[in-house]
Amino acid sequence: MTSNERPLRVVSSVAPIRIADFGGWTDTWFAKFGRVLNIAVYPLAEVRMRVFDRHNGRSPITIFAENYGERYTLDSVGGTYDRHPLLEAAIDFMGMPEDLALEIDIFSEAPAGASTGTSAAVSVALIGALDLLTPGRLTPHEVARAAHRIETERLHQQCGVQDQLASAFGGVNFIEILNYPHAIVSPVQLPERILWELDARLSLVFLGQSHSSSKVHEMVIAELEDAGPDAAKLRALRRTPLLARDALYAGDFPALGRAMIENTEAQADLHPDLVSATHQAVIDVARKFGAPGWKVNGAGGDGGSVTILGNSKSAANREMLRAITAEVPGVQSIPVHLSMQGLRVWESPDEAEEQQPISKAAGKTVAAQPFNLYPSWDWPAG
Repeated sequence: MTSNERPLRVVSSVAPIRIADFGGWTDTWFAKFGRVLNIAVYPLAEVRMRVFDRHNGRSPITIFAENYGERYTLDSVGGTYDRHPLLEAAIDFMGMPEDLALEIDIFSEAPAGASTGTSAAVSVALIGALDLLTPGRLTPHEVARAAHRIETERLHQQCGVQDQLASAFGGVNFIEILNYPHAIVSPVQLPERILWELDARLSLVFLGQSHSSSKVHEMVIAELEDAGPDAAKLRALRRTPLLARDALYAGDFPALGRAMIENTEAQADLHPDLVSATHQAVIDVARKFGAPGWKVNGAGGDGGSVTILGNSKSAANREMLRAITAEVPGVQSIPVHLSMQGLRVWESPDEAEEQQPISKAAGKTVAAQPFNLYPSWDWPAG
């Protein structure tokens, strides 16, 4: 292997995270059926994959997990996933041509453990990039299903279906889980003025520590499994996606805020510790500044994040976020913007071509026109 060896191709992909998951917990195996409305947003998970001929001296797989500052090589994947299980399991699941070697860089500006579907976004972006190495293309639904299978079947983790769908499809989506894991995705198509207003009002506050599964979640799952899919606590959660959808269609932001609050209260009803003291401290400051709504993201519990719906005064919203970070120790405001597109995959020039226009890059006939393999509907660009 030589240091100046040029790749055969360079593949880039990105996928959004999600916030404000109305109806979360109803997209799980123990709920069996449900509804979720969620919102895909920047920051994105990013993958850049350089593809080489495999030959003696070059490792088949090199992974650079930029967020962890860790670069390592693998001779093979399968069976045991040691360093970064999600990444290695995705490569194993998708397979790779035996005559190729891959160098894969992965990065996300969204903090791990924020309860915003970051791991799903990383998995979706990686699957999208790897999909280019074999004939045919996966649909967004197939990408989401693959990402879900990796977490549940390969890594044996508790995992609903909504995160992967949000990352693959992008935008605002109403998701109906007919019989877990089978779901229908219905895009909530809104006028630009409502999208722009929603974008201006949404904020994400990270509690500063990773969310992880806990005994509280195990207790909730056990209780819901025993109660069955028609449990009253699940019915309350299935109601909020309908309220949120109707509020968005009407451009009624106070109603959207009430749906967020109702969903958070329904989460707390599952178990009081799902809305932690730190979550509540963030909410108390938001309430003091007149925010119409707030939603504890994901399953709740220790760590994670809160989505806040601000009011119509941008200056007041900025003041609110400054107050939250000042008054609640350890929390961070993470800038977010709507991502109306989901997974995007394209061919990039390699480093040796950086000084050339993409359309004139030598040996890159396919890459001359960067393309979106998974086009969204004709919505405003994210």
